[in-house]
Amino acid sequence: MIIPKLHYIPQGVSPKEVLENIQKACTSGIELVQLGVNNVSEKKFLKIAEEAREITSHFQTSLILENYYKIAKTIKADGVVLEKTDTCPTIARKQLYTWQIIGGSANTLQDAETLLAKEVDYMNLGPFRSNTNEDSSNPVLGLNGYTLLVEALKTETPIIGFGGITTADVTALLETGISGIAVSEEITSNFDTIKAFHQLLNASSTQEQRHTFE
Repeated sequence: MIIPKLHYIPQGVSPKEVLENIQKACTSGIELVQLGVNNVSEKKFLKIAEEAREITSHFQTSLILENYYKIAKTIKADGVVLEKTDTCPTIARKQLYTWQIIGGSANTLQDAETLLAKEVDYMNLGPFRSNTNEDSSNPVLGLNGYTLLVEALKTETPIIGFGGITTADVTALLETGISGIAVSEEITSNFDTIKAFHQLLNASSTQEQRHTFE
């Protein structure tokens, strides 16, 4: 599976709202949804994930679950993304179908190198800027952080930036060498921004292609 450049992390005060937002994002052309729901039981998450799978399948949108790799296998999600504190990607790999992808979240060079050694299919690297809603002890990377990490890693593995990213950030972020972005708030507050994000993300790849042909 080719990793899309734009990932949507749905928000909502209730599971119903989360699912409604997934539906809106799919209708607006999102290619990948990363689903994680805080403070619910595994049983409840399975139910939400099943409904999310129905919606995303209808639109042929990829669905990645956060952390619950066994549920990802059960509902035949496209894959799973694991936090540092979750199951090791190599353990999850043995449990999943061969076609399911595994992503990992990283904040430091050491995190990223560990994930690459475990042969993840892609990496969520961030946060780009601090998020007031979440208590995050991870240092904010900013443009300089991404530039330094991408240069140090020299990897073909897709790197997806996340953390408070807006349309205004896209061009500068892509110049750091990352492959794409995961967005939550900016899309949730206005699903029309999906089109704007796609245009910005694709503009850079057409420029790259132009450079190669010269």
